[in-house]
Amino acid sequence: MHRVRLLVLLSGLLSVAGLCLCHAQTVMLDLPRQSQHAVVTQRIGITDITINYHRPLANGRQIWGNLVPYGEVWRAGANENTTVTFSDPVTIEGQPLDKGTYGLHMIPGETQWTVIFSKMSTAWGSFSYKQDEDALRVTVKPQTAVFHDALAYDFDDVKPDSTVITLSWDKVAVPFKVAVKVNDIVEASIPRQLRGLNQYYWESWDDVANYYLASKTNLDEALKDEDQSIKTEERFDNLLNKSLILEAMGRKDDATAARNQALEKASAQQLYFYGRQLQGQKKQEEAFAIYRSNAKKFPDYWTSHVGMARVYSGEGDFDKAIKEMQSALTGVAG
Repeated sequence: MHRVRLLVLLSGLLSVAGLCLCHAQTVMLDLPRQSQHAVVTQRIGITDITINYHRPLANGRQIWGNLVPYGEVWRAGANENTTVTFSDPVTIEGQPLDKGTYGLHMIPGETQWTVIFSKMSTAWGSFSYKQDEDALRVTVKPQTAVFHDALAYDFDDVKPDSTVITLSWDKVAVPFKVAVKVNDIVEASIPRQLRGLNQYYWESWDDVANYYLASKTNLDEALKDEDQSIKTEERFDNLLNKSLILEAMGRKDDATAARNQALEKASAQQLYFYGRQLQGQKKQEEAFAIYRSNAKKFPDYWTSHVGMARVYSGEGDFDKAIKEMQSALTGVAG
């Protein structure tokens, strides 16, 4: 009799604790879970953003305001902490947040949600959450969304310096914007990247110079790095890029000199593709001049014949253009 009463009491305690003997699962072993594990990553510039979470299923249940109460801290997933890792400093909805891994929690509301980044990232869910461990809180507006049975995190509206992270579950989506100071982070990383073997290759310095040229952030540094590339190994590529940097700096005579030096070192193929680049920039006559120069310098190469076919075609002499293309079929690779 006492044994029966003990079993009944034990069963009641397990029920109060929210456990069920028939579905009990140890957290010590690697076994399938109802809320399956997922990891999603997005790179912005050179900054990686990674969300590590578990995906509960709606399974026909009423989620918001019921399974997940309004006004209470929620783990923003299932099982262990949902975490978000930033490899560099970012801003969240315009507010700064340092690099690192954070426990991601949320406080749902009917018209407003609070997104919490906690310095404690190794807890179990939100059960031991403490507000004094917050690194940042932001408020955002929920949106109506298409139905998601499994909770999901997505990276939306991806731009060169920002993205929107969106939590979607049931028929609710909760977006928050993450922005990155890409140029500042890249420029800070370049000296570190050039401390290793990269410093001994012309391509590395050329890539850095190209980055500065394309981003229009530091042309003086771009020229310095291109000169280092040329010093490491003088190539058509870095000489031509130097001419582009000098042109962007308004130093036209120096740009012309560097360009002419580059063209002297160019192969038949490099000259042809430089002509194509000029055509893409609507510089037709300059391109034709390059094609003619290529044909004079490398008369037997197929790229020279293709270039001249473009010249004759542009001039309306299609018979000569056809002959050049026929010669290209038997020409030397260049």
